[in-house]
Amino acid sequence: MPTLPSEQPRSRPAPADTPSASTPHEARAIAESFGADAARYDRTRPPYPAELIERIRDTAPGGEILDVGTGTGIVARQFRGLGCTVLGVEPDARMAEFARGTGIETEVATFEKWESGGRRFDAVVSGTAWHWVDPVAGAARAGRVLRPGGLLAPFNHVFQMPPEVAERVHAVYRRVVPDSPFADQPARPALDVYQAFFDTAADGIRQSGAFGEPERWQHEWRRTYTRDEWLDQLPTTGMFTRLEPDRLAEILAGVGAAIDDLGGSFTMPYTTVAVAAVRKRGDL
Repeated sequence: MPTLPSEQPRSRPAPADTPSASTPHEARAIAESFGADAARYDRTRPPYPAELIERIRDTAPGGEILDVGTGTGIVARQFRGLGCTVLGVEPDARMAEFARGTGIETEVATFEKWESGGRRFDAVVSGTAWHWVDPVAGAARAGRVLRPGGLLAPFNHVFQMPPEVAERVHAVYRRVVPDSPFADQPARPALDVYQAFFDTAADGIRQSGAFGEPERWQHEWRRTYTRDEWLDQLPTTGMFTRLEPDRLAEILAGVGAAIDDLGGSFTMPYTTVAVAAVRKRGDL
């Protein structure tokens, strides 16, 4: 299993959902903006590869899961479908309410301030949300609530539009929101752009002192989006959740026209990456 390097350059740009590769957990206004349309978020955000969810379940010593940044419960429902018992922790009360409506027990708090009340878990997971958690404090807290041999496994989707789609879409962003990170099309593969986040997560796990050496688990898959499906998801993206309605409407119109010109649909390649580490045995 490949392990993650302990030292990497920190000059890489951050993904567009976050303001900085080193301090996204401090951007609370963005982190807690996704609940503005929780139903849309739940409807449009893709689930995680079944192989990854099964691997986490099979690696953990048992089936009690803590889902950090549970959102609307997308990850939690996938684990529940495998027979696991899942507790969600979510700072946005609107998202937490939606998750509860799907049967996921959810407590409202940031993970750094959440009180476990002595409860222990077999795995701490986080689907595309760990970058909103302080990487060192979060890993340390995960170590305290995991049973010995338990698994910490935050994971993220990484995607990169096909070049012919990206060129047209980024032209719309440059015209409508030129000051947004969306306006600049990454010159490098998306995995390279996101590497700083995976490095930060791994470094936080190491600094906590609670875990063995983190590993990188990677799953590649593809999804085809129609024009309407992509436009339905786009407003749930971090930099767009707080955008003025008129500018958002202009972006949706421009992106929709671009996809129409390309045949009305496109196939997005995804890579889902987990940073996984096993809690050391013994008291912490």
